[in-house]
Amino acid sequence: MESKIDLHVHTYYSDGTLSPTEIIKWAKKSKLDQVAITDHDGVEGIQEALIAGEALDILVIPGIEFSVDESNGIGMHILGYHIDINNKELKNKLEYIKQKRKERNDKLITVLSDLGYPLVYEDMKKRGKVEYTGKPDFARGLINKGYIAKFSEAFEMGQFLMSEKVRKIKKEKISAKEAIELISGAGGIAVLAHPMKVTGLSGEYFKALEDLVIKLKVYGLKGMECFYPEHSEEEAMNLVNMAEKYKLHMTKGSDYHGPKE
Repeated sequence: MESKIDLHVHTYYSDGTLSPTEIIKWAKKSKLDQVAITDHDGVEGIQEALIAGEALDILVIPGIEFSVDESNGIGMHILGYHIDINNKELKNKLEYIKQKRKERNDKLITVLSDLGYPLVYEDMKKRGKVEYTGKPDFARGLINKGYIAKFSEAFEMGQFLMSEKVRKIKKEKISAKEAIELISGAGGIAVLAHPMKVTGLSGEYFKALEDLVIKLKVYGLKGMECFYPEHSEEEAMNLVNMAEKYKLHMTKGSDYHGPKE
């Protein structure tokens, strides 16, 4: 019988809402056999997930999702699977990214305060000893302080986290080449996440995407996330054809972040 697999899942160690153990319980309830924990720019939740997976007979694949920006303005996410979470180069880079995120978050707090919405980190605190703070956590902080009533309000164009001043504050990201080399160096397999969400491509989308894939393959890309909830059937088939053409693995992921807020 074919295994049921989800190769794109987030815990509250990045922008998900569930603990690693809760994610594995969800995977069991969803009748999954394998699940990849792919938190953004971090691997802190993987050890807990591995332990829970062993207890509930779910195969846990240690993974990661890097946010990537190219010098030509193209932005994308690169997934890594079967990585060694103790790899020295990987750990060092993740510490650097964590520090840069903290600097970005400090600036966000200052700007939101200037706009009349003062927040402190305590307003955004998660369960457990989770240090990661991303924009979804800022949205929850705005709710906790009573500035907004629901999560989606934080991301309305021109408002709160989508206001002009906030949008000018950028998170420092690594290049695609570095992300792929870090994943490969940690013994992992690099995959282009949700290819239809790549930003900054110019001209005909699939032609520009194909040119990008050719470049990424030179860096060591091994796969594409062809099957994704937001891909249409036609888009998925086009991606399958591209993956076949360049001999890339085809993966499927839900990008699950927990129950809808």
